[in-house]
Amino acid sequence: MSQKVDSTLFSQHDIDFLESYINNPSPTGFEAEGQKLWLNYLKPSIDEYQVDNYGTVYGVVNPGQDFKVVIEAHADEISWYVSYISPDGIIYVRRNGGSDHQIAPSKRLVIHTEKGKVPAVFGWPAIHTRKGGTAEKAPTTENIFVDCGCISDKEVKELGIHPGCVMTYVDEFYVLNNRYFGGRALDNRVGGFMIAKVAHMLKENAKTLPFSLYIVNSVQEEVGLHGAQMIAHTIKPNCAIVTDVAHDTSTPMIDKIAEGDYKCGSGPILTIGPAVHNHLLKHIRTTAETNKIDYQIDAASRNTGTDTDAFAFSQGGIPSALISLPLRYMHTTVEMVSIADTENVTKLIYETLLGLTPDFNFKYL
Repeated sequence: MSQKVDSTLFSQHDIDFLESYINNPSPTGFEAEGQKLWLNYLKPSIDEYQVDNYGTVYGVVNPGQDFKVVIEAHADEISWYVSYISPDGIIYVRRNGGSDHQIAPSKRLVIHTEKGKVPAVFGWPAIHTRKGGTAEKAPTTENIFVDCGCISDKEVKELGIHPGCVMTYVDEFYVLNNRYFGGRALDNRVGGFMIAKVAHMLKENAKTLPFSLYIVNSVQEEVGLHGAQMIAHTIKPNCAIVTDVAHDTSTPMIDKIAEGDYKCGSGPILTIGPAVHNHLLKHIRTTAETNKIDYQIDAASRNTGTDTDAFAFSQGGIPSALISLPLRYMHTTVEMVSIADTENVTKLIYETLLGLTPDFNFKYL
């Protein structure tokens, strides 16, 4: 690994892990290889771990206590499925999660088959051949297509490609101006990185928690929060602190009136909304202020759209909160997060845990 970062929190070992973790494909429903990498990084700082039937992984610190706290991120990335192979070997696609059809043309990707990875590209007609004005077609899920170098459906199938094969982009991790981490799938493997780092910090600083801590990396968030829904029933925690990414709205073409005013480098984003428990959120805000960690506030009118909702609305209501990392260009191959924000989200989760006790009062009345 070659990426170098000036950080007071993350070691070169941490950055090397993050780079390998981001570069490894982990599409929704096929997260296993990424989960192996994550678990190997986490193992030195936990007492035990479990893997559920659909691939969600969690490590436990101080197991066996009555009071159980979850810190959680999701492991999956958006991708594409093969949906149809034409007689001349052109492949048409279906979304796996919220993949953006507008960024697909001219992107390189790999098709994952039982025979191995097959390189391919999203083709697109040359500008010379497209008609201007209203006749020019924009990319849609109906007209984007994949070319793997075959000239017949028979050749495509001989490579092991069939409907249902998953496809991921090949773009990889980078550091930009020593200010940003960048690449595909920072949503939300950077979250998995941060919660695992929290476990390392507890170990390195010899902190003993008065509760069992579950460090959870859930699957299938991008298609409906399914992994978190399942694991909430398995663990039955007393509370959950979820971390995911949120939109940096400071870049061009985003309506701040509709989306809010949030910026990379301005600190973690804390959400207020029905799924977020007010007492837990107050504890997090107080922790941030005590530790001089700047933060931003978001409003969620119905739900957060993250695994926070899955925990909050299960098991009779699990007190939950969301600490988000501002991110530019979500669901593209050039997602970017501030290195400083990544440090501060990690620190905030760590300090929040140190301030929790089994007698924490979650009752509103």
